[in-house]
Amino acid sequence: MDRSAITCATVLLVLLPRGASDDRLVLGKPLLPGTTIVSDGGGFALGFFSPTKFTPAKLYLGIWYTDIPRLTAVWVANREAPATNGTPSAPTLSLTDTSNLVLSDAGGRVLWTTNVATGDSSSLPAATGLAAVLLNNGNLVIRSPNGTALWQSFEHPSDTFLPGMKIRVRYRSRDGERLVSWRGPDDPSPGSFTYGMDPDTFLQAFIWNGTRPVARTAPWTGYLTISGQLRVSAGAVIYMAVVDTEEEMYITYRLSDGAAPTRFVLAYSGEYQLQSWGSSEWALVGKWPADECDLYGHCGPYAYCDGTATGAPTCKCLDGFEPASPEDWSSGRFAHGCRRKKALRCGGGGGGFVTLPGIKPPDKFVLVGNRTSEECAMECTKNCSCVAYAYANLSSSGSSTKDGTRCLVWAGELIDTEKVTDVAGTRSDTLYLRIAGLDAGTRPKTSSAVKIVLPAVLLSAILILTSTLAWFKFKAGKKQKRGKHETLVLGNLNTLEHSGEENPTQGFEFSVASFRDIAAVTNNFHESFMIGQGGFGKVYKAKLNGREVAIKRLSRDSEQGIAEFRNEVILIAKLQHRNLVRFISCCIEGDEKQHKKIRARLANTVQHNQRGC
Repeated sequence: MDRSAITCATVLLVLLPRGASDDRLVLGKPLLPGTTIVSDGGGFALGFFSPTKFTPAKLYLGIWYTDIPRLTAVWVANREAPATNGTPSAPTLSLTDTSNLVLSDAGGRVLWTTNVATGDSSSLPAATGLAAVLLNNGNLVIRSPNGTALWQSFEHPSDTFLPGMKIRVRYRSRDGERLVSWRGPDDPSPGSFTYGMDPDTFLQAFIWNGTRPVARTAPWTGYLTISGQLRVSAGAVIYMAVVDTEEEMYITYRLSDGAAPTRFVLAYSGEYQLQSWGSSEWALVGKWPADECDLYGHCGPYAYCDGTATGAPTCKCLDGFEPASPEDWSSGRFAHGCRRKKALRCGGGGGGFVTLPGIKPPDKFVLVGNRTSEECAMECTKNCSCVAYAYANLSSSGSSTKDGTRCLVWAGELIDTEKVTDVAGTRSDTLYLRIAGLDAGTRPKTSSAVKIVLPAVLLSAILILTSTLAWFKFKAGKKQKRGKHETLVLGNLNTLEHSGEENPTQGFEFSVASFRDIAAVTNNFHESFMIGQGGFGKVYKAKLNGREVAIKRLSRDSEQGIAEFRNEVILIAKLQHRNLVRFISCCIEGDEKQHKKIRARLANTVQHNQRGC
């Protein structure tokens, strides 16, 4: 575990003595230092804190966990204007009759306010029943007497993304929530790093350092609602979703019942981290960026970072390109990227297109709506400045786009690409790269280099989430091979269907298995547990959670990919007979793919209780 990374994401707070608590603030009863508001379930508290014992004079109004011994702030109000600690100048938080929360010092200077716009005085709500309530999920909400939420802290986040929150972008105004890092481990003032969805394309998420991009997710393909799971620990599962509506697109997640406190946090170092509370400290489940390949534009224009190879990631030129500076390239300096081996010319020298398999799509694309595949190709072919295009027909796949298509075109440099392995929940839509030396009228040729994919959202949207969880899974899998991180389970194959096809996994719900648990019950797949062997792998007999099961482990030499694995899962799941095995669950971790079958006499004990494979 990277303990230094955990330290930068955790704040040790020195709390003033705690007084009587309630879950709400009402008119005429201000909150003072030494008192707190505690959520009804007791999980969160609102009050004043000092970030460190070395600067006790600075007070901040914030929300923190109450059920863990190491106090960690998840939201801070007056990040840019700390209050001064001391009896003569003690700050107060008051709820006003204008439906606002106002933090002020003893002299009446306003340090922070909610700025709720309530219109003219005739439209103000009645004072009776107006309250600021701290909910059990850590959200501070100003409620009118009729229960309407007038303001909530979840829409004004600090550095932490909590379960139930939304990170969104609104189509009309192009604004939305962004996480903002702390300036330092004991300094809640706004840092230079932010995380949020791209207001220009609405299809990807970024970590920015000021205005400079640090990391970028792959673009989302356009499904109305995508959901998935990530097992954080034996007793904690994250259920995440990307939702697209007429007004906005947002990412959100929730935790399984009884799970330990778990959160996403944008650390002051610029890392977007997934943390889960252990017995005495925050455990780092995943982080992004995880290596050089995640850094925006690491390999320069027209190059990609190959993070799938054994050992350290390496930069390579796209097909038809060569290093712009061979000397810098051989020395490990990739900022100048690659250049064309043969220049493109308009007209007859405009070149043709080559198919690039397996890579995260580059940044700076333009979305062109309402196009067929041929029309999308023509958009690029007829424009001399267009260097690549990608097309997806999503009309039969629950697309949120009004015309059911996704045509992306690129002009200028192709920047920020990365070779990735197949991950559950990804979808491959080909990108065509224009290079000289090919007939513009010929069918695009497939390159042996890489294939650019438009992942359907468990790769990109989680990265939008985050980016985030499928990417954590993928990165953690790579790190495990290098001996640094444990792999994570991500059980969702619901978006693996090809463009234009009906989703064959629609309606199937299965539990998700942990590879660690499977390895434990089979004594790390010892031969004494093996009961059979076929062309695609070995079958083991074991007891899992008190049930006798058969476990098929696919051979690495079987060349069976995600699609074939999915088809086998669907076939077994559809077979219903008392003399046949019945499908329970599957497991995909790194390059491991297994599914479990229960013996026929125990078939009636199967429970389908989670969306998974």
